[in-house]
Amino acid sequence: MRFMKPEKFATPIDQRYLEDYRPGAVYAFGSITVQEDEIISFAKKFDPQPFHTDPEAAAKSTYGGLIASGWHSASLMMRLFVDHYLSQVASLGSPGVDELRWLKPVRPGDTLSIRVTVTEARRSHSKPDRGILHSFCETLNQHGQVVMTMKAINLLACRGIMCINGGT
Repeated sequence: MRFMKPEKFATPIDQRYLEDYRPGAVYAFGSITVQEDEIISFAKKFDPQPFHTDPEAAAKSTYGGLIASGWHSASLMMRLFVDHYLSQVASLGSPGVDELRWLKPVRPGDTLSIRVTVTEARRSHSKPDRGILHSFCETLNQHGQVVMTMKAINLLACRGIMCINGGT
């Protein structure tokens, strides 16, 4: 994946439809700071492993300290994705994500941001009032290190019956 200077959407998030997502465009958004108490709280409820819930046990683990659950990292990424990238008026949900990868531990005090590349935006064959948006999402820490990646698939309404991004 080549890194280009991030772009800015010409259309505000509350007016954005499938046509506004141009394949090849790269966007960057952030930030959100990871808090130790949130790491522990999330993990106690959803991923109660000692390196997520107990700072003393985590210090003795292979990670050498407390780390966020990957699912917590994914939740933080999703917050940034929804707040800055995904249309507030045209989102119709998602059938899922592909290739979710946790590449580096996320630690208390880390500040996360996201870089999103539009990989495909096409009108649905069976439902021409909507389309399918494919995005490659990278979550980065404050050092610019990629800590998580995933390929998102979203369903979005078109502005009109004919999407300018076309599709076949």
